[in-house]
Amino acid sequence: MKLLTYKTETSEPRLGFIHNKQVIDMEDFGDVSNFPLPNDMLELIDMGFEVIAEITNLIEETTDKQLEQISYSMDAITILAPIPYPRKNIIGIGLNYTEHVAESARTLDTSNDLPQQPVIFSKPPTTVTATNTEILLNRKLTNQLDWEVELAVVMGKRGKYVPKADAMDYVFGYTVINDISARDCRRSGQWIVSKGQDTFAPMGPILVTKDEIENPHNLNLSLTVNGVEKQNSNTQFMLFNINDLVEDLSTVFTLEAGDIIATGTPAGVGAGRNPQEWLKDGDVVKCTVEGIGTIVNTVKEI
Repeated sequence: MKLLTYKTETSEPRLGFIHNKQVIDMEDFGDVSNFPLPNDMLELIDMGFEVIAEITNLIEETTDKQLEQISYSMDAITILAPIPYPRKNIIGIGLNYTEHVAESARTLDTSNDLPQQPVIFSKPPTTVTATNTEILLNRKLTNQLDWEVELAVVMGKRGKYVPKADAMDYVFGYTVINDISARDCRRSGQWIVSKGQDTFAPMGPILVTKDEIENPHNLNLSLTVNGVEKQNSNTQFMLFNINDLVEDLSTVFTLEAGDIIATGTPAGVGAGRNPQEWLKDGDVVKCTVEGIGTIVNTVKEI
């Protein structure tokens, strides 16, 4: 199922799903189906992944006329981030593609050795922004604003010490994230100032439930700046795949429903180029992950 958070000119943020290229309001669909459903993504995730099958069955039992009465065209809505206000920090994974490890070692203060365990950092909830919004370039903080296209995993239930073989049972779905990074804001090896500034996690455009992604470890992902391709790779080249990450992270701390894991970026970031390239005011950044979609953001200097 393709889920999204949206608003209209007259509404607060609402939860919906895409059906026949139309947006169906989730709460209104619940009323029509006599099956109460929330208008918030996190509340839906809290109901458990099993609810997706129930909703799918109800859609098949609902007439086109009933759906039309609670639908919007894509042009009539504004797409928000799938989870506009995460409950916790986004979990970031650094140096998770071999070639990105190499390019980072050349230009940043990171090791050329492949990590033996996942490199973990976090991004505050206030980093989240939607497609078609601005990435803020705060010149008081940075002159080295960089891009990173990534597949993001959204957890579906609470887990501690999750075995690798069971990891996918804990996943709810996937979205696209751009792990914006201010390379000159790292402090004594710590990344949160570099990674955690407002608007540094564009996300979306939708959340695709895991049943619609046949193999999350074989998805093309790419990024362009002003139409010029900068990154192009595939999730099969992750050093630590989703199963590895869920096992490792849940050993360190409890994972919970709605947690977001940004799984790392491939080679092609601005810091790794010769000469280095940095985002500037007016630049348009597009991030695409196969099977999910594209987010588009414009850099705004403040």
